[in-house]
Amino acid sequence: MKNAASLFLSMAVMATSVQAAPDEERLGKANGYPVGTRQSWFYDEAVRVGSFTHQAEIAGIANGRVNTLVPSTQPIPLAINATVPDYRWSSGHERSLTTDDYLGRQRIMGLLIIKDGVVQVERYQYGRTRDDRFLSNSMAKSIVSLGIGIAHDEGKIKSLDDPADVYAPALAGTLYGATTIRNLLRMASGARFTERYDNADDLARYGNAVSVSGIKAAAATVTVRAAPAGTVFNYASAETDMLGAVLQGATGMTLSEYLTPRLWQPIGAASSALWRTDRTGLERASGSFNATLQDYGRLAIVLANDGVRPDDPERRQIIPRAYLIEATDAKTAPEAFKPKRATPYYGYGYQFWLFPGDKRRFALLGVYGQMIFIDPELKLVMVQTAANATPRSGDTTLAADADRFWRGVVGYYGNW
Repeated sequence: MKNAASLFLSMAVMATSVQAAPDEERLGKANGYPVGTRQSWFYDEAVRVGSFTHQAEIAGIANGRVNTLVPSTQPIPLAINATVPDYRWSSGHERSLTTDDYLGRQRIMGLLIIKDGVVQVERYQYGRTRDDRFLSNSMAKSIVSLGIGIAHDEGKIKSLDDPADVYAPALAGTLYGATTIRNLLRMASGARFTERYDNADDLARYGNAVSVSGIKAAAATVTVRAAPAGTVFNYASAETDMLGAVLQGATGMTLSEYLTPRLWQPIGAASSALWRTDRTGLERASGSFNATLQDYGRLAIVLANDGVRPDDPERRQIIPRAYLIEATDAKTAPEAFKPKRATPYYGYGYQFWLFPGDKRRFALLGVYGQMIFIDPELKLVMVQTAANATPRSGDTTLAADADRFWRGVVGYYGNW
């Protein structure tokens, strides 16, 4: 009984924040962290915490509905480490910073660190709990990539070098329809597309078209190929939406229908996930996926184990291993997509971000600070959901702090 009581106490400490979180009042604490409207939920920080944990409940977004991914009847069990590791990290002249320091500096809603399938840290701020579904933002893009890999493995997609309109005939005659699936996976259509998150860029223009006519019709708003396909990385959320259209056409199912028995249930998700659609019923593949912090962690565990549930004695492959390696290994990426070439820091695989360095480490990233970091060699994952002040984490200290904190976590178990 003493051990059980100690474990319960450890779980309570790990799952609760004991300090004031940054900018609580600006984020709506006095009003109970309210949920925004279809107009305000994405840009208004006063409703950001509430909206990012109730996005699937906000009426009218993209004039669509909400699809459900049903959980597994056999979730991956998440054991809790009775001792919270003393992770240390540095930032500039500040040395020996702790996990509490990270949470005290950044607008983290949920933080989960798992090593070898065992939860080391689970913390929540701003009144959030493990029962909340957190918005993925662009972390959903990586989930769509996994769907492409599974559909290719099943023969529903014959070749990644097929043009998108082979599977999504409604894209015929558009720039995206003539782009191969592989180039869409790499954000390499060559299309001129700006994504600044200022409500005045190509993303906003495309998003307005999606709300009016749906994703497939909105493809026609992107018309200029500024570079040859396959040669330049240019981040464009519309390209993942086109992959969603490809998946729907190739499988004859919604993304949620297709991925529930092939991904969400096999990875051992304990709760349902919710995915918003456009007005035609096609999921917004570029984002709008909602799941609990622990279920994001379960997905990350399977990714860290190269597509296999570590508790499966038969070691059945959920995600095709060859595809996953190609999607996440910087060594296999063409030169233009390698770390420090695609961007000043990250490389880009098949809808996954690739860390620089000799070892394979990769990430799922979403605006406003949503992050999943994965180290397959160490079987180590870190999941965070956040309500950053700006869409791009690099425009605040969050991106740098997250990287330094992650390096400290990795360093606790091994070498960078």
